[in-house]
Amino acid sequence: MVDRTMESPTVTEGPPLPRSFYDRPTLQVARDLLGCLLVHEPPGDAPTAGMIVEVEAYCGERDLAAHSAGGRRTARNEVMYGPPGHAYVYFTYGMHHCVNVVTRAAGVAEAILLRAALPTDGIARMRERRGLDESAPAHRLARGPGNLCRAFGIDRGANGADLVESALTIRRGRRVPPALVRRAPRIGIDYAGAYVSRPWRFLVADEPAVSARRA
Repeated sequence: MVDRTMESPTVTEGPPLPRSFYDRPTLQVARDLLGCLLVHEPPGDAPTAGMIVEVEAYCGERDLAAHSAGGRRTARNEVMYGPPGHAYVYFTYGMHHCVNVVTRAAGVAEAILLRAALPTDGIARMRERRGLDESAPAHRLARGPGNLCRAFGIDRGANGADLVESALTIRRGRRVPPALVRRAPRIGIDYAGAYVSRPWRFLVADEPAVSARRA
C-alpha cells in the first residue's frame, strides 16, 4: 500500500530554495517542485502559501510549445533569458496571469509553469481574491494556472521577481514519494507538433487540487 501521508507545510517552514535549485536541467527541477511551498507575502497584505502539486516544463528554443521556441526573444519573455530562480509572469487570453519559474543558466530560456497548488495558509484571503464564499473547498482555489495566480495575488507586477529574496518565494515543503508522481502531456499546446505528446507535465496522483484534466 502506498503511504499517501504528507503533512501540510506552513509559511514559516524554512528559507527560500537557493539559486542552485533552479540552475539544473528543467525536467529535474519540475519534478522536484512537487511538494514545495509557494509563498507570497506582499507588503500590506495577508501572506498566502500552498503546496505545488502540478507543473509543466518548457524546454527552450527546441521546444515548440515554449515562448522561446526557435530562439524567439521579446520584451514579454525576456525574463526567461535571465538568471535562474526568477518569476516569469505573463498575461494570456486577456484575462489570466500565469507564473513560471525560470531555470538553467542565463541565456538558456527555459521555465516551468506552476499549474496548481494545494492552499495551506491564507485560505480566507485566497477565497476573497477568487470572489468565492467560505463554502468553496480549499483544493479548488489554486487549481489551474490562472486560478493559482488570482488566489496568490500574483500579476505582472511580479514578473522578474527574485524567488530567492523577494515577497514571492518557493520553499521546501514535503517530498512527494515517487509512487505518487505522474507524468503526462502538457495542456493546450496543440500547435506544438512533435512536442504535443512529450510527458513534461508533472503532477501528484489523485490530488484534487490538480487541474481538471488529469493523467
